[in-house]
Amino acid sequence: MDTLAIDIETYSDVSLPECGVHRYAASDAFEILLFAYSFNDEPTQIIDLASGEQMPQRIMESLLDDSVIKTAFNAAFERNCINRFFGLSLKPEGWRCTAVQASILSLPLSLEGVGEALNLDKKKMSEGKDLIRYFCMPCKPTQSNGGRTRNLPSDAPEKWKLFKTYCIRDVDVEKQIRKKLARFPIPDREQELYCMDQRINDRGIMVDMELIRHAITCDLLYKDSATKKACDISGLNNPNSVSQLKAWLGERGIKADSLAKAAVEELIESSKGEISEMMKLRLSMSKTSVKKYEAMERSVCPDGRVHGLLQFYGANRTGRWAGRLVQIHNLPQNHMEDLKLARSMVKEGSYDLVELLYDSTPEVLSELIRTAFIAKPGCRFIVSDFSAIEARVMGYLAGENWVMEEFRGAGKIYEQTASKMFHIPIEEITKGSPYRARGKVASLACQYGGAEGALISMGALNFVEEEELKGLVQSWRNANPHIVNYWYEIDRAVKAAVKERKETVVGSVKIYYQSGMLKIMLPSGRSLSYVRPRMTTNRFGSESVSYEGVGTNRKWTRIESYGAKFCENIVQATARDVLAEAMLRLERNGFDIVCHIHDEVVLEVPNGKSSVEEVNQIMAVCPNWCEGLPLKAAGFESPFYKKD
Repeated sequence: MDTLAIDIETYSDVSLPECGVHRYAASDAFEILLFAYSFNDEPTQIIDLASGEQMPQRIMESLLDDSVIKTAFNAAFERNCINRFFGLSLKPEGWRCTAVQASILSLPLSLEGVGEALNLDKKKMSEGKDLIRYFCMPCKPTQSNGGRTRNLPSDAPEKWKLFKTYCIRDVDVEKQIRKKLARFPIPDREQELYCMDQRINDRGIMVDMELIRHAITCDLLYKDSATKKACDISGLNNPNSVSQLKAWLGERGIKADSLAKAAVEELIESSKGEISEMMKLRLSMSKTSVKKYEAMERSVCPDGRVHGLLQFYGANRTGRWAGRLVQIHNLPQNHMEDLKLARSMVKEGSYDLVELLYDSTPEVLSELIRTAFIAKPGCRFIVSDFSAIEARVMGYLAGENWVMEEFRGAGKIYEQTASKMFHIPIEEITKGSPYRARGKVASLACQYGGAEGALISMGALNFVEEEELKGLVQSWRNANPHIVNYWYEIDRAVKAAVKERKETVVGSVKIYYQSGMLKIMLPSGRSLSYVRPRMTTNRFGSESVSYEGVGTNRKWTRIESYGAKFCENIVQATARDVLAEAMLRLERNGFDIVCHIHDEVVLEVPNGKSSVEEVNQIMAVCPNWCEGLPLKAAGFESPFYKKD
């Protein structure tokens, strides 16, 4: 099978990082400047489109020929840009993304990062960023550049020559990565999922631009009003200034080391009069309720939809999707009973009414963010969400039978957990019971080895005393002995793989060492990868496993792990595979997926077609590789997206 490796350099007056490739390429100013390519192992060639060179017929025919596999690092960019520039409709099935191949092996998400991690002979040229800034983005008109707003090849011939070399180099680096990773091709099922992901991103999701614009205006007006009130109360010329506000508080006998959210909330509780009022205003003015509205406004395309909200295999230690542009995975929840009414008032521009009827305008705008996603005319959303998927998967993998039995029955996992922990009949544990609250927080905090710190971070101190935390952890572990044992089994297997190159099967999971990587094969047959694992000593002086990966600082570094943490990866990855199978089934049944968030899918369904019940049934089908896993989905339908 022939392959065509591609890298392009482009121009647009739209910011790619802020708006995404679909909006970027939709600009009237968009064009492809350079097209570098290589057939199979042939030397890389370049077509200087910006200087008037024409695309060879062989290339155009190959782009249209699905038997020729097109490859690129982040192929979604090349495919969408080529479609836009040449007026084509290339489908993802004819493409292979080397970034996805690298990500499946837990390598960095950038071409430069992968080159560094693999110690390649050829690496991405460091001059690239400056060259892209010079040729691919608008420039500021100055006297020295003759007032131009864009740099052309003729404005800097030597730079342009270097830019062509840079583009060729990117193809060569991508080819070298593919050769290096040839032993680890993208599995067929993951390629199928990638194609589905691209269809979802290409389809996009409609946004309510009227609501978005009014929400942004409402926020501006509110903050102007709040700032004026703060000025009137304090006499400060800038009440948003931390130093001015601290000085103002100091004059009133209050020493404020911090004006972070928690400190401000404490001051509101402990003070009265103008101090309390100022702190309330401070809190409301600091709430960033419109950032996501602004992201939608920037990235919406001429078709009224936002595209490219999801990145396939963006979380490379689990294979979960990552959010892009609007960051849909951390949308604020909505709890308002009159959500529809509040939405209509903002959309109509009734800002005074919003301020009159609600305690906090920023809070209203925050809760309405989800509702800015709307179904197209003639359709509605059907939203379906897996119920407690991680708890189900954890119980299934660990063989915690009482958990499985509960999920096969009433599914009251928090009540049953509390009953096991405190030896109280489940009938006595109602929804408002303090025991249920303890069961819930312990289930969420302790499932992956969490202890007192995890309980505190989940708000346990709101209903238990600090001295109770240790006992709460132990009670949960006593109630879930198979899960606790599973942590240690996984830990032993991981250490055996790294130290002895020993293969171990733990339940339905296989752990082994291969080609410089720790591998964990999931029930689905997909494997998680941990690069260059080795034995290290942790901060407690105990033996542990560490590996190389992208850390919390987004840099390639060595990461320390342990049994329960590997279990978390296994559970979340398995839950991802369950969701992926469900989405494939939904597509095969003719449903259009427009978005998915965590363990939830959002479908755009014509009015009068299908039902929530049908979708939930399709979602709850157990894949053949996890027979016996009790799945359940719940859902609702709505003209706009929300949290039910």
